[in-house]
Amino acid sequence: MIELKQLTKEYGKGNRVTTALTGLDLSVAKGDIFGVIGHSGAGKSTLIRCINLLERPTSGEVWVNGVNLTSLRTKQLQAERRKIGMIYQHFNLLSSATVYDNIAFPLRLVHTSNSDIETKVNDLLTLVGLEDHRDKYPAQLSGGQKQRVGIARALASDPEVLLCDEATSALDPQTTNSILKLLLDINKRFNLTIVLITHEMHVIQSICDRVAVIHQGGIVEQGTVSDVFLKPQHPITRDFTRGDLDHSELLKQAVNMSSIHPLTSQVVKITFLGGKTYESILSRTVRDTGVDFAILQGTISTLKDTPYGQLIVRFEGESDDISRTIDKLVSQGLDVEVIG
Repeated sequence: MIELKQLTKEYGKGNRVTTALTGLDLSVAKGDIFGVIGHSGAGKSTLIRCINLLERPTSGEVWVNGVNLTSLRTKQLQAERRKIGMIYQHFNLLSSATVYDNIAFPLRLVHTSNSDIETKVNDLLTLVGLEDHRDKYPAQLSGGQKQRVGIARALASDPEVLLCDEATSALDPQTTNSILKLLLDINKRFNLTIVLITHEMHVIQSICDRVAVIHQGGIVEQGTVSDVFLKPQHPITRDFTRGDLDHSELLKQAVNMSSIHPLTSQVVKITFLGGKTYESILSRTVRDTGVDFAILQGTISTLKDTPYGQLIVRFEGESDDISRTIDKLVSQGLDVEVIG
């Protein structure tokens, strides 16, 4: 659906060149919600603006639905851009226009009939839950309501792709969750491909299918959200995913206590995914192997619609029995990492 090939973007000239993106490759499948996460200055906003050529790459190619946008003339590019909707961090609404007129604006630009505009805008108002606000102005709306107007406006042209530029970073946590739920509903209802950039792992964890981690203008890690979130490989990714189970001072003390335990002991991190999260796999296994255990830390949450759990556990017993316990857990589909 979206292919970025060796994308490079530079600003400035001569000795004052700043490179925002460097030889970046990225692929987004149709119907996916694809997240790009990175710290400030990593190149996120430049990347997403290159997808619809609001920023023209210095080199490389941008393909959307089989069309090489970087090879198009201005008029052809304008036609293809209408298939790509975009919502913004700060909403970018017309302050002197009503909610209705903000949503109708892109339809009027292409000379849509008034009757078709009326039908389309009313449908979109219902979709985003703003039927009672159609005649209000942006100044009369909350941040979440403004973003819902932005989403409806982006959908007015029936796009095939929706780009989200830090769409929730200006919102409070409760409003963020409601906007993410709306985006997920839109994705499922219309099979709309969504690319969103963020610096918040919670956003990726809540609705994305796949994620890419960007750092200093390049992709350092990408894959399914479960793989990247639960088994981070790059230090930048580990920085983003640290939190649910953090190696805090208390945890480090608990790990260090293992070395002075009278019996052989080992500290492990166990990851459960999907239905296994709620099964009594650990208790059944230690019953079979005769190993005792102490839970040092734990959490249960979800990755989009998939539950997961992580436990940090200290096993106590004979070393052979502990090894057998770990092997049994792995054989039952759990991920086990020895950490101390």
